[in-house]
Amino acid sequence: MIEINNKHIVVIGAARSGIAAALLLAKKGADVFVSDNGKISETAEQKLTEAGIPFEENGHTNKARSAEFVVVSPGVPTEAPIIQYYLNEGKQVFSEIEVASWFTDQKIFAVTGSNGKTTVANWLHHVWETAKRDHALAGNIGVAFSDTVDSNNGDFLLEVSSFQLDHIKNFKPAVSMILNITPDHLNRYQNSLDAYAAAKFRITENQTEEDRFIFNYDDPIIQKHVETLKKKQNAPKLWAFSNENEVPEGAFVRNEHIIFKFNNKEESLMPIEEIGLRGRHNLSNGLATALAARAAEIKNETIRESLKSFTGVEHRLELAREVDGVKYINDSKATNVNAVWFALDSFNVPLTLILGGRDKGNDYSELNTQIREKVHTIIAIGESKDRIQQQLGKTVPNFVRVETMGGAVRAAQKVAKKGEVVLLSPACASFDMFDSYEHRGKIFKEEVNKL
Repeated sequence: MIEINNKHIVVIGAARSGIAAALLLAKKGADVFVSDNGKISETAEQKLTEAGIPFEENGHTNKARSAEFVVVSPGVPTEAPIIQYYLNEGKQVFSEIEVASWFTDQKIFAVTGSNGKTTVANWLHHVWETAKRDHALAGNIGVAFSDTVDSNNGDFLLEVSSFQLDHIKNFKPAVSMILNITPDHLNRYQNSLDAYAAAKFRITENQTEEDRFIFNYDDPIIQKHVETLKKKQNAPKLWAFSNENEVPEGAFVRNEHIIFKFNNKEESLMPIEEIGLRGRHNLSNGLATALAARAAEIKNETIRESLKSFTGVEHRLELAREVDGVKYINDSKATNVNAVWFALDSFNVPLTLILGGRDKGNDYSELNTQIREKVHTIIAIGESKDRIQQQLGKTVPNFVRVETMGGAVRAAQKVAKKGEVVLLSPACASFDMFDSYEHRGKIFKEEVNKL
């Protein structure tokens, strides 16, 4: 562990995880200072003041440059001048999950991936609850790891993002999971898919042969990195999941049943039709969840029960309401093109699709085939309206541009017929119009409830 007692540590970024790291470090005896380039929320200010932690906002002064090492919030890019200053000085930069991991010996189950990680983290939480096992659900999911370190005596179930993995040193999950790797956040990785994939694979960096790595056998980018991982001395034990192929060790599908395979012995877990969540991608998520539960030595009957009874998470293919025979689906969490592809893949009825927000360099044309087959109307919102129209305007019979979420919902009501679906699946970040994807989904549901 890094020595922190009486050390002067600066935390850059005062969002949820930055504040949690600052409070934890102060509690453990460090001399902490918090600096944010923007405005610090009143709640955050209150927490810092109560803990006696000094802070600054709306820019980094020289006070932010005097730390022995720095802790960075995931929202702050490595390219930020303040982070570059520390790296150029040869000083260490740590993420909040790294810091939190110094203060626990409990087992960590960490899941990452471009899509599905929130679903799987919540699904794990559901399995652990079903098994009545002590645990805390935390990470990139609403509660910072640092907030739970001192209060949890069981396993840590963590959703982790590539940004959080960018600045780890000793972070070591007992079980790590990568669900898939598709282009996302490439603006933070020099527009390189390889650099982004390498960031995700840092989840395995400190694992040894007593640990497990669970991965998607059907993902070619993951497969390539797994080949490199196999050559590493003392590599973690590899468990694969696949809904297309039989795997050497792990979980796969044969004759519409989930099969576990360990030490060349097979056992049938359950028919896939009994899984509570729809869609091919959720079959993959369910297989990953089942393997992590098995790694925790949770009984098959408990895993079965949980795969059947889990109904998903808010803002991910969530039914908001049915009005005049039309289902309104909130998939606000779909912040990249691949997530929208999965959403469209889950439906076989005519669709009205609400797309748009803050663009991350998206190639919407990847959705062309799905949209041609299923979508009769695209309603574009937010900053990316022009780009969406440019790439998809000719793919659909109707293309509508609106300024507000209320306008989008009302425009959808005009064109959607009984038996059809109106799908909010934006493919974009929410920050042009909303505070977060949760805020965007909440406003969508409020507007639907006004119909």
